[in-house]
Amino acid sequence: MKQVELFTDGACLGNPGPGGWAALLRYGGRERLLAGGAPCTTNNRMELTALLQGLRALKEPCEVHLFSDSQYLVRALREWLPAWQKRGMRKADGKPVENQDLWEALLPELARHRVLPTWVRGHDGHPENERVDREARRQAQRQKALSQTPCPPKGATLFPR
Repeated sequence: MKQVELFTDGACLGNPGPGGWAALLRYGGRERLLAGGAPCTTNNRMELTALLQGLRALKEPCEVHLFSDSQYLVRALREWLPAWQKRGMRKADGKPVENQDLWEALLPELARHRVLPTWVRGHDGHPENERVDREARRQAQRQKALSQTPCPPKGATLFPR
């Protein structure tokens, strides 16, 4: 099984607000930077999207050494996800897991790859983390510049009840 490094980050200008994500894949001496954004989102959704897009870009099952500054993402992968699945994607308090659509999209990718998450401190000089952070913020700024509507739109909620 090939061993790949994946560095991810998400950014949001406001939470919710215009957001961006970035994923840097490294295998051998080759790198591939993926990035994108959304006009109205949350930071956690961008963190999850970065991981999802990074895993989807892999053409075959791999051992993925994931590096993220998101405690939410790393702790969910290490601790919470198995329990959520046993409870039908519900938290211990019985409430649905936030970002359930993204977690459910991630499940087949997590089954296909062996993902080994490592938390890295953000904004602490880690070169790859700084690189994906810059790109995620650039994507969020791009979304802000492209957007014609406020986030969330007046009178609307980001998440239906």
